[in-house]
Amino acid sequence: MPRFMGFVKMEEGIGAPPQALMDAMDGYIGEQAANGAFLDGGGLYGTEDAVNFVVRKGETSRVDGPYAEAKEVVGGWALLQYDTLEEAIAGQAEFAELHAKYWPECSMVATLRQISEAPPEAADA
Repeated sequence: MPRFMGFVKMEEGIGAPPQALMDAMDGYIGEQAANGAFLDGGGLYGTEDAVNFVVRKGETSRVDGPYAEAKEVVGGWALLQYDTLEEAIAGQAEFAELHAKYWPECSMVATLRQISEAPPEAADA
């Protein structure tokens, strides 16, 4: 059964979501967990405590948050499992619609990506 990652990207520092959205999300996630589609997920803290490790030209450097240049950040994630890609897309659309309905002043992007089950092939293979 294919697995997917859902991401929520939105402007940082816009405040807490309305209680109506939180209530709607609780119901939606509960339903999705009960039918086996929602495996795990949650919100993320802001970038003030984020740590990035950047690799460039064979060198690794650490860059601590906050990141003033970041306009939008990943604010939440979900590990999902559906029978088909079409079902996963419908589920992510429903998730996005909850935000449009209960937090219309929020601009966000809900991204869905399928998880690769095969190990990556080496570039020099």
